Amino acid sequence: MTSFIIVEATVINPEKLAEYSAQAQPTLESYGGHFIAKGEVEILHGETLHTTKAIIEFPDKDSARNWYNSEAYQKLTSLREQGIQSTFQLL
Repeated sequence: MTSFIIVEATVINPEKLAEYSAQAQPTLESYGGHFIAKGEVEILHGETLHTTKAIIEFPDKDSARNWYNSEAYQKLTSLREQGIQSTFQLL
């Protein structure tokens, strides 16, 4: 069943975020992942900690987990933390 990783973020360093994004994008491909939406959200109801969101689609939960835990992606987590404060959720 198709699964999604939902990323909620607050940008703390745009340059580091750009560097992270450029390197993270290619790590998705071998796991069948691709972005289906990303950007600033418009809050229609309630509150949120982070106003930047991304939705990454994967063929299944195992593919999503395997991508997130992959060596290629995990090498980028310190760079990610320099660019954004974030949460990643698997749906």
